[in-house]
Amino acid sequence: MYAVPAPRGTPLYDAAALRGIEASMATRLGDDFALMARAGQAAWRELLARWPDVQRIVVVCGPGNNGGDGYELCRYAHESGRDARVLRIDAHAPRTALAQRACQAYREAGGRIKAFDDGFGRAQLVVDALFGIGLSREPDADAARVIDAINASGLPVFSLDVPSGLDADRGSAPGRVVHATHTLQLLAPHAGLYTGAAARCTGSLALATLDAEEALAQAPVAAIRLGQEDLRDWIPLRARDAHKGDSGHVLCIGGDTGKGGAVLLAADAALRCGAGLVSVATRPGHVPALLARRPEAMGHGLDDAGALAPLLERADVVAVGPGLGQEAWGAAFHDLALASTKPLVLDADALNLLARRTRVLPAGTILTPHPGEAARLLGFTTAEVQANRFAAARLLAEMFGCVVVLKGAGTLVAAPEQVPRVIAAGNPGMAVGGMGDLLTGCIAALRALGLDAFDAACRGALLHAVAGDAAAADGERGLLPSDLLGPLRTWVNGGPGA
Repeated sequence: MYAVPAPRGTPLYDAAALRGIEASMATRLGDDFALMARAGQAAWRELLARWPDVQRIVVVCGPGNNGGDGYELCRYAHESGRDARVLRIDAHAPRTALAQRACQAYREAGGRIKAFDDGFGRAQLVVDALFGIGLSREPDADAARVIDAINASGLPVFSLDVPSGLDADRGSAPGRVVHATHTLQLLAPHAGLYTGAAARCTGSLALATLDAEEALAQAPVAAIRLGQEDLRDWIPLRARDAHKGDSGHVLCIGGDTGKGGAVLLAADAALRCGAGLVSVATRPGHVPALLARRPEAMGHGLDDAGALAPLLERADVVAVGPGLGQEAWGAAFHDLALASTKPLVLDADALNLLARRTRVLPAGTILTPHPGEAARLLGFTTAEVQANRFAAARLLAEMFGCVVVLKGAGTLVAAPEQVPRVIAAGNPGMAVGGMGDLLTGCIAALRALGLDAFDAACRGALLHAVAGDAAAADGERGLLPSDLLGPLRTWVNGGPGA
């Protein structure tokens, strides 16, 4: 855990930090219940702002303090004249002292509590207050039945703090999970709500700090969120007297027979992201296509890995893996690149070859695995990686002593002694072959500018994701990697209107 956040980005917190903030706030307010009252009131204000005309509200309350927040919200809704009631399973009667107090206050205000019977009557909105940040296990059978009914209701769903069933630290769902329309985070942004399964569960996100800013400033940071707003002015512009050598020389290695498109995409991205020179080492049969597609790149058709040495010597950064293959040709080029002292960006088959024979990597190496490649490197299953993406990225970074970009929804960037970054950009349309090859070229180009490995990985991953969002303006389905090339150029120069 790291206490000092970076100046750019939004700090994210884990459950342990949030518990500490809660304790600090309770001490400051002099009453544990005062913070719950604030949470309920903030949730009611958020509900009114989002659904101002709603009249019939059902609040599904669980047994803990998240349920207590739900009782408080329902009390405010009831006192405002709305048709509001609490639904719960008998086994989910309040268990904590605060939830019991909130339940009693709700009853004394004339509030109604009904047993859940598989439906929500004539409700217009469901408020999910089943489980909060403390849940890290699969919901039991009764809770799963409620969650299934919420998801099948067709009603808008407002989750308090976290969609029930989602692990707020890991971003994974070990069992059933509520698919919220809108989620209000309480006190601080939660690390797990920005990666992994959270992307399909949270809906839109909002935050109510409950006046806890002073306590937040003292709390340890679990990760830092990077969004489109953080990209502007983050990539240095060229000096007015710049020449091509100032922007570095990227060598892209890959494209075994039949796989030439991947390395061409990496080269395209490196050029569009500002590399001064880009060379491509590939099979000879791919060079004519390279020259026809991108004459600005210097193509080298190599059947013999021995001819790679002079290309490595001239390069500032080496990107290895797109279309490389795992046969003798690709393995020989892979071994020579790893034996060089050049800064490396490894992707695709370079990672699969590394998983077959682990070795010490040069300082400043950047790995860009998707979850399947990360699983092979770690000896895990893909499901195990996705169950705790933060832990997987951190373990890879420590194992290889390098920077790791764990791709996927909520891409993570990790490195030893660094606070992990979460990329809060990108979209499902980018789940298509070739997108990772573009990312390799993006990162390699920024590394060639002279950025250190962690900075290049963070900025490159964010640039790639933001360009993907821009390219998806006309729709996500059917999005192609080459569609990102124009937006990459726009955003590497500061974004629209820069």
